[in-house]
Amino acid sequence: MAVVRDLRVLLRFQGFRRLLAVRLLSQGADGVFQVALAAYVVFSPERQTSAAAIASAMAVLLLPYSLLGPFAGVFLDRWRRRQVFLYGNLLRALMAAVTAVLILGGVPDWLLYVSALCVTAVNRFVLAGLSAALPRVVDTERLVVANSLSPTAGTLAATVGGGLAFLVRLLIADSDAAVVVVGAGLYLCAALASLRIAKELLGPDRALVNPRLATALSGTARDLVAGVRHVAAPQRREAAWALTAMSLMRFCYGAMLVMVLMLSRYALTSSTDGGLALLGLALGFSGAGFFAAAVLTPWAAGRLGPGRWIVVCAGAAALLEPALGLLFATVPLLAGAFVLGLTTQGSKIATDTIVQTLVEDDFRGRIFSVYDVLFNVAFVSAAAVAALMLPPDGRSVPLVVTIAVIYGGVAALMARFERQ
Repeated sequence: MAVVRDLRVLLRFQGFRRLLAVRLLSQGADGVFQVALAAYVVFSPERQTSAAAIASAMAVLLLPYSLLGPFAGVFLDRWRRRQVFLYGNLLRALMAAVTAVLILGGVPDWLLYVSALCVTAVNRFVLAGLSAALPRVVDTERLVVANSLSPTAGTLAATVGGGLAFLVRLLIADSDAAVVVVGAGLYLCAALASLRIAKELLGPDRALVNPRLATALSGTARDLVAGVRHVAAPQRREAAWALTAMSLMRFCYGAMLVMVLMLSRYALTSSTDGGLALLGLALGFSGAGFFAAAVLTPWAAGRLGPGRWIVVCAGAAALLEPALGLLFATVPLLAGAFVLGLTTQGSKIATDTIVQTLVEDDFRGRIFSVYDVLFNVAFVSAAAVAALMLPPDGRSVPLVVTIAVIYGGVAALMARFERQ
């Protein structure tokens, strides 16, 4: 199998192996933490969850750090990325433990959100740093394959982490706090795994590595303007188009996720436990789509080019999403989760490759942080639109049609750019 052969080749690179271990443990912990939080906020029997409540929770958790996200890139281009992984995961382990205590204490939702917000904030640095560091541990020839396997393996690790959260609830303790503690343990393991990477290996190659805070902040605006100009230059315009397309596809994925949450909670099951199980199954099928994308994308992007592969993914989603989504039934819902997992992750792999290939190393940290901000804003915007369009049971024909139109628009615009 080609993907197995490619993985064997990449695993010969010691730096790649160690960076991958940090990614798997970090994103596995993310999966555990996110499922525990979703179970507490959405599927608690005593709560009557609405799409507006879900959108509010996403906004509280993501928007504040979307505004601060560009600063993360500036720091990532100055700080040793290995140190970001070490101290970032240690801090997340601590804050996850605090979140578990707050769940047990039955505190008001806003206080729980503040604690979870701290975990999410550090995640911005860690994920952007992982993407920016990848070209430092593999050669250019294997960068496309590494972009297929590494982020996809991280997404699969998050899916496995979500499955672990379900197992903990079923087999050990029916407690969201216990699940969060498991996530804290995985964050700690990720921090320890980062110690196996040499401090200087992951870059960046800057004379100013640990500037004073005032010095770093004073240069933020200038650095961000330089980063935007860098990616907007004619020779890198494909990267700007790919980032725009990926943000719109992330919007679509987010809106459909909110619809799946509401369908799982009310329309397709008769109990909160059944709804949580259905959500887990849908996320599992989406994870299978991510894996399929890792297998298909190196071949497809190699034959078509990364930009044209984005066109194919968006076009396929435009056709299949309404065909499966308008049925509002369990089996088509699971099939749709697989399709959107494949097309979204396939487009992301292609976008990562375009950005990493065209953007110089000294700019990658801030560009990937802006990329992360676009992801968050698109996701929260999708939740807000879904909240306006979804009825209480989650069935909305206008939302499904709107998402299909957006996918079609992305395919058409990217195809036009590729022809030019």
